[in-house]
Amino acid sequence: MGYNQVTGLGSIDAYRLVSEWTSDVSPAVGVSNGPLNFVPLTPCRVVDTRNTAGAFGGPELSAAPIREFAIPSSLCQVPTTAVAYALNVTVVPDGPLGYLSIWPSGQSRPVVSTLNSDGRVKANAAIVPAGANGGVNVYVTDSTHLIMDISGYFVPAASSSGLQFFPLQPCRIADTRGAAGNLGGPFLTGGATRNFPVLSSGCNVPPNAQAYSLNFTAVPRGPLSFFSAWPTGQAQPNASVLNAFTGTVTANAAIIQAGTDGNIATFGSNNTDLIIDITGYYAPATTGGNYFYTLSPCRVADTRNPIGALPLTGATTVNVTTSGCQSPASAKAFALNATVVPLGPLQYLTLWPNGEAAPVVSTLNADANAVTSNLAVVPNLNGSINAYAAGSTYLILDISGYFAP
Repeated sequence: MGYNQVTGLGSIDAYRLVSEWTSDVSPAVGVSNGPLNFVPLTPCRVVDTRNTAGAFGGPELSAAPIREFAIPSSLCQVPTTAVAYALNVTVVPDGPLGYLSIWPSGQSRPVVSTLNSDGRVKANAAIVPAGANGGVNVYVTDSTHLIMDISGYFVPAASSSGLQFFPLQPCRIADTRGAAGNLGGPFLTGGATRNFPVLSSGCNVPPNAQAYSLNFTAVPRGPLSFFSAWPTGQAQPNASVLNAFTGTVTANAAIIQAGTDGNIATFGSNNTDLIIDITGYYAPATTGGNYFYTLSPCRVADTRNPIGALPLTGATTVNVTTSGCQSPASAKAFALNATVVPLGPLQYLTLWPNGEAAPVVSTLNADANAVTSNLAVVPNLNGSINAYAAGSTYLILDISGYFAP
């Protein structure tokens, strides 16, 4: 199912990194602004606080104050009609970062998190509803620079000809650790672009797919400054998917628009193996298509509760629709933020729909005691999802929306 993890970092206090999370499940609130269709974009940089001071630049974020970013006012050509955003959030912290939260402006700060860092540059994808004036709020527990890229947005279905979502059984598109081929080896050479023909995989992706719901895992052969992915045939954007400066196995999700012949382009700053998994695709509306429905961020599960509970080792099942987060049984897929609090080396975590066999894919990877998060779009058959941990870890699941007819 997975693959061997590389040597991890030294031990850190995993509970300290999530110490401000409450032990209670956050209150659920209703669905907002659905049904929605998706409009893909070439990845575009919205925010970089390392730049000159400004609405989308510096200064860096300091602990506790909330900062708002009005995304439609950026240079990424996002319309004011956008109701939610497909974002990639990257932190460049000054030291350990307890957690970062992002949510719609104009709403109270929810009891959820988007990512955590032990001091490393880390990225995590997120689907975030738009708030007042199209803005999103960001809160951090410790000082950090923030980078935010966008790869698409959601708009009301009644007023747009955007794309619907079609879930797939999680499936491995490419693995460069395998035999040489279009979807296999060799590894990505640092500084060179490589295209991957998604439609040539055995994952049943049809030719009318215009964007893919992907999970990228880098297995670096040394420090990896950054990895990027974008539609083949377009210029490489100033945006990244993930970073692995310490050379650790690192995963992150991304919605990538299909390029020439349905291909996607990739770039690694340094030599790295690459694994690409898919959980669905976006295509013009037809039978079987699903709209996106936003939810205010809500905690579905936290295996640290009750206090003293045993960690997850091996497989478990989580019923999403009975969690109190107002995700209906009619949902065909859930948009979740998965966070692990490992008690030792965690080679990988895999999430997949209950009722199907465990797929040969992974959702995230974590070093010893490194709190790690990743966006997971998980198809749904019966209201529950399965989780498998190749190590001992606590698991936290937050939901930000779902896909349904």
